[in-house]
Amino acid sequence: MKKRGLTYADAGVDIEKKSNAVSSLVSSLGKRNGPLAGVAPPIDSAGHYTSLIPFRGGYLTLCTDTVGSKILVAAALRKFDTIGIDCVAMNVNDNICVNSTPLAFVDCLSLDEPKEEVCKAIGKGLDAGAKLAGIEVVGGEIAVVPELVRGIDLGGTCMGFVEENAVVTGSAIRPGDAIVAVGSSGIHCNGLSLARKIVEKRGLELTDKAVIGGKKVVIGEELLKPTHIYVSEVLECCRRGGVTGLANITGGGVRNLLRLKGGVRFVIDWMSTIPPVFAALQEWGSVEDREMLQTFNMGVGFSLVCKDKDANDLISFLESRRRKAWRLGHVEKGEGVAVPSLGLLYTKY
Repeated sequence: MKKRGLTYADAGVDIEKKSNAVSSLVSSLGKRNGPLAGVAPPIDSAGHYTSLIPFRGGYLTLCTDTVGSKILVAAALRKFDTIGIDCVAMNVNDNICVNSTPLAFVDCLSLDEPKEEVCKAIGKGLDAGAKLAGIEVVGGEIAVVPELVRGIDLGGTCMGFVEENAVVTGSAIRPGDAIVAVGSSGIHCNGLSLARKIVEKRGLELTDKAVIGGKKVVIGEELLKPTHIYVSEVLECCRRGGVTGLANITGGGVRNLLRLKGGVRFVIDWMSTIPPVFAALQEWGSVEDREMLQTFNMGVGFSLVCKDKDANDLISFLESRRRKAWRLGHVEKGEGVAVPSLGLLYTKY
């Protein structure tokens, strides 16, 4: 009998349970007509990447996210100057999924002990991320809560704005559209619990060196590579025309396409060249292909759905901006996200 490889659930993160928990939380929230109601047509953004709030001829967008357990990698290496970039990236990359321009960002840093050198390093990363995204860090919070947090937890919130006639929710997606992938910088901020579990089971430390992609590198440094920030390229793609949907490929991998309001089937044809870090993790943990695909981004950091005739133009533009881009798949009648090469069909995010 083939030995079962490591899974995300083995590392303490059960994707199905998380999905059910999110649904339970959302079902408890009521809808109210707030002071901004009636300014622009309401858009149901439940389940999407960012909320859309009617405001003066368009919509304010608001989203929040954390760096997650990537902070534990930073702590192991005692290197905190890049996780601020991740914090900004995780938020602005969600914000642009409706073609919204990020405007402002606030962070929330919770820790058990205020250490000046750590806070300064995190601040440098936040500033670098904000610069890459073209926004300002307008405020934040530092909470010293030793009874709640052991170590550090870093999250943030991004506000943006999109004009009413420029919103992209995925509702315009039609069969025949193309799916364009934009390459990731590596693991980004998702699947780190499984990645760390694999390293541990392999008998290695995050500070150890290992051969990844033919090069001997520090494992933790490979996992700590900052998340790409896609703001300028994606917004320019939308200005060029033909874009019908936008998806930040985070936790859950290509299943994130289910968050678009398409009502169609997204078919993944080609994953292109998978970055070496994922091949190494898969080998070390004997992780099955389908588990890799639903846990990690596998080299796809962001994806755009567009009219088929516009796909090549968008790919050329992205490559001119030094972003790896390729045709990831296509859209057809049906529902869910299909990966025919693995016999997979996801119908629930």
